[in-house]
Amino acid sequence: MDVKKIPLFAWILLAIVLAVISGQFFPVPLARVFFTFNSIFGTFLGFVIPLIIIGLVTPAIAELGSGSGKWIAITAGIAYLSTMLAGFLTWGTSQVILPRFLTGTMVQDLSSEGGANLTSYVTFTNSSSGDGMEIVVEPVMGVMTALVLAFILGLGLTLVRGEIVKHGFDEFRVIIVAMIEKILIPLLPIHIFGIFLNLTMSGDVGRVLGTFLVVVILTFALTLVYLIFEFVIAGGIAGKNPFRALWNMKEAYFTALGTSSSAATIPVTLQCAEKNGVSRAVRSFTVPLGATIHLSGSTIKIVGFSLAIMFLSGADTSLGNYAPFIFMLGIMMIAAPGVPGGAIAAAAGLLSTMLGFNEAEVGLMFATYIALDSFGTAANVTGDGAIAMIMDKLTRGRLDTDSEKEAEELAVRK
Repeated sequence: MDVKKIPLFAWILLAIVLAVISGQFFPVPLARVFFTFNSIFGTFLGFVIPLIIIGLVTPAIAELGSGSGKWIAITAGIAYLSTMLAGFLTWGTSQVILPRFLTGTMVQDLSSEGGANLTSYVTFTNSSSGDGMEIVVEPVMGVMTALVLAFILGLGLTLVRGEIVKHGFDEFRVIIVAMIEKILIPLLPIHIFGIFLNLTMSGDVGRVLGTFLVVVILTFALTLVYLIFEFVIAGGIAGKNPFRALWNMKEAYFTALGTSSSAATIPVTLQCAEKNGVSRAVRSFTVPLGATIHLSGSTIKIVGFSLAIMFLSGADTSLGNYAPFIFMLGIMMIAAPGVPGGAIAAAAGLLSTMLGFNEAEVGLMFATYIALDSFGTAANVTGDGAIAMIMDKLTRGRLDTDSEKEAEELAVRK
């Protein structure tokens, strides 16, 4: 069997199962080896998060801003609004449902070194605490500093007529995406193993897994509910039967469910949009663009599981505390690369700075996001069909050639 062909979510599930079993008999010295790895991995992740933000957000904003066609801006605005609504729907539903299932399931410490008084052999950290021997690897800048800088650079690049600086950031994005694909994602199962080994040895793994099972069911149901909502709105605007239009998108949904790739599903999504009467010009414009910037399904997963972790740790999940995260998450989703785990990698900085997640909690977010990646992708691409219907009505089935060309070039670069 070629191990390269084993999907990432299978490695994640295997790591969790092995950790639960190993935690029953692992000696402390051996367990500390994995805690040491987690200390290294978490520190590296903290170091690269600002680089991920600059490398992904800067060129994404530059590309959206450089499109002179107004339809690119309108499509991006609809995609952002859809992401916001998906996030707030998930927050509201979670506030009603999750407390009913999480009573008495609070976990005191989800940190990689919190269980059973186990510590790593050498402590790696992004900031010195002054306790014992530490190897400090400070990020080049803070997460919010990186985000503000990315906005300034991205908007500034829309004003630059030359291509040298833009090409430089495009190449930097290639480096960042390669780092995510070749380093972060392959090492993630080992990191997850260490996290769940700690949870098992501290006696918290049952509560965590039980909570996540509830959230899996909740987020899957929400993706279906939100798809109905999207097509009811799109059908009302376009004057078409929303349920028939949603049914016409079933091939795209199941294709994405199998491939876990928005890009690979584009040809099927185009065919489904044609069944819904979307003109060739509009569907060839909106579907490739939507595949890169419309991630409502991914947003539902991130919001749902982040709220579950906050409930477990007793954090503040009020709307006033959580709403800013949803607004910023929408921007991160537009900038997310089309690689497995790309969206959660882009959102990791917000989880740590805006929600206060530690490295273990961010690792749990990676695990749950990737394990359910196909369901979120299926919701994303199916929702693209709703956006295509809305755009077809707004444009009356016609687009200027420049706008179509810009959107196609943007999809290729993404």
